[in-house]
Amino acid sequence: MKNYFDLTGQVAIVTGCSSGLGVQMAKALANQGAAIVAIARRQELIDAVAKEIHDTYNVDTMAIKCDITNTEMVNDAVAKVLEKFGRIDILINNAGTGAVAPAEDITDDQFNGEMNVDLFGTFRVARAVAKQAMIPAKYGRIINIASMYGLVGNKIAGSAPYHAAKGGVVNLTRALASEWGKYNITVNSICPGYFYSPLTKETLDSEFFQQNARTMIPLERYGNEGELDSTAIFLASPATTYVTGVALPVDGGYTAM
Repeated sequence: MKNYFDLTGQVAIVTGCSSGLGVQMAKALANQGAAIVAIARRQELIDAVAKEIHDTYNVDTMAIKCDITNTEMVNDAVAKVLEKFGRIDILINNAGTGAVAPAEDITDDQFNGEMNVDLFGTFRVARAVAKQAMIPAKYGRIINIASMYGLVGNKIAGSAPYHAAKGGVVNLTRALASEWGKYNITVNSICPGYFYSPLTKETLDSEFFQQNARTMIPLERYGNEGELDSTAIFLASPATTYVTGVALPVDGGYTAM
């Protein structure tokens, strides 16, 4: 019997893997047998994540401190992964930031910073992984974490740079899928809605946001821990061979209305 989602022997890089959705998706891939490379800026956090994943799922792990706005650090991180594992099969570009302010008050630095992390950072890592590992291997699964706000606007939390950057990630995904398809590399984006995390719980549980969920989301609730996992596994699977260039919302139906 075929297990369509077995990732045994595969090597996955997850950026922004110090907390939240990045860690959840890393654990989901590890649960399917993938070796995990946790990348983020805070060494002590990714060391702890890598140890927990290794101890829980009995897979090889590696923790690399890297600022994705630094091209040299990104290229060096990818080289270190190849030195240890000899391959990179899966990349989840999850690292990101978010400036919240009315559009008329957003500063140049805020806008540039958002673009440099969310959009250019995603490209930097994808470029390095594709060039050093996936194109030579003629195989790869790249998953860019965009946002439902890369597909639509919003009235409740002004974040124009975030919308612009994540919209860029959605179309960057299409561009890379188009270019790298000939190398048997699929490139897809996930567009999450609001998800509970230690940082968002208090906000999402407020009466204002609860009413917003009931009004704006067909499932009438926010995303819970683990509800991105199956989407990440699906797009990372070697069996998912004919899906590329898509922007897949995981948002409880928010973008359906």
